[in-house]
Amino acid sequence: MHKRGVVHRDLKPENIMVCEGDQIKLIDFGIAMKEDARRLTYAGSSPLLGTPDYISPEQVKGQRGDQRSDIYALGAMFYEMLTSQPPYTGSNPLAVMNERLLHDPPPARKLNKAITPQLDEILGRALEREPRHRYATAAEMAWDLEHQEQVGVDEGARRPSLHRRLPKGPRLALYAGMVLAPVLLFVLMLVLAKR
Repeated sequence: MHKRGVVHRDLKPENIMVCEGDQIKLIDFGIAMKEDARRLTYAGSSPLLGTPDYISPEQVKGQRGDQRSDIYALGAMFYEMLTSQPPYTGSNPLAVMNERLLHDPPPARKLNKAITPQLDEILGRALEREPRHRYATAAEMAWDLEHQEQVGVDEGARRPSLHRRLPKGPRLALYAGMVLAPVLLFVLMLVLAKR
């Protein structure tokens, strides 16, 4: 599909059929698009498209997405298959989509100890929030899946978000400092201007 320049943009388990002989078929190309097609709508003028558990962060932001959006959805499905839960959970679909903009999912190895560090690395790369850090093509991801013994693992590469890293007290102090710093700078500029 990607080799022909088509991006599905709504990959999810319900849209993947396993036929006789284990042949895989993708269905429901309702919001698929040709990658090089001219955009007919502007960001923000059309409703959000995609399924909350599998939609990529860029699609949540209203961007049209590309091959890497499908790779993200595929990574989310693999994560769910290996851990028995989607990468993000929340009280409603908007909370789930918001989580994916702000946080990385828990490492799959924490939920399933049978997952190798190499497979966890592959999942992490497929689920990168920033598209440029994801696999560029499905062929790259497939190669790593087939040659996991050659996948390098960098335990320190994925850092937890600042929100998760700091306890509540220091986090509030940081936020207060971020708000007060411009105010203090403005007051200092006023004092200096009067001299």
